[in-house]
Amino acid sequence: MNAWVVVGLGNPGPAYAGNRHNVGQMTVDELVRRTQGTFRSQRGQAQVADVRLGTGPGGVPGPKVVLAKPMSYMNLSGGPVAGVLAMHGGVPERLVVVHDDLDIPFGQVRLKLGGGEGGHNGLRSISSVVGTREYLRVRVGIDRPPGRTDPADYVLRDFSSVERKELPFLLDAAADAVEMIVTQGLAAAQLRFHSPS
Repeated sequence: MNAWVVVGLGNPGPAYAGNRHNVGQMTVDELVRRTQGTFRSQRGQAQVADVRLGTGPGGVPGPKVVLAKPMSYMNLSGGPVAGVLAMHGGVPERLVVVHDDLDIPFGQVRLKLGGGEGGHNGLRSISSVVGTREYLRVRVGIDRPPGRTDPADYVLRDFSSVERKELPFLLDAAADAVEMIVTQGLAAAQLRFHSPS
């Protein structure tokens, strides 16, 4: 069985760490924290952690998962993702990409398989290098920018003080969504996260 590979998108370095664009990496950090995993560098292209996510029937540890954060800039994410897949025997069907999404209200999480990239340069790079759009996405809502703010500037800003209070709940939900995809499948996860609460 091929490994699950879960990639959190973002930009490298402390200057970007709190940006809206880095919510994918924040989610992977939350998964590493939950599993008490440890990141290691993979050929300088990505930080990876081997963990087990969730629990299976009877309380057995959940499936083996490679959590990864590309160390490239967002628009060059494809190379590091392809490298992680190659090194860990991953395939696009078991690739989960966690990323920010302007078209989803802040605080919501949506899940899908394949489809377009919606102008997201990280997804575009991954689709181009991996050779398919048919991989799973955990779309973390960051909302549209207010007024005439340029979306490119907006995603590179930190969350507002009001949003930061809610951010732990959003990261929790995104991490739960990843766990549910790898333990129960996309359909079950969509049922939970797309249903009105």
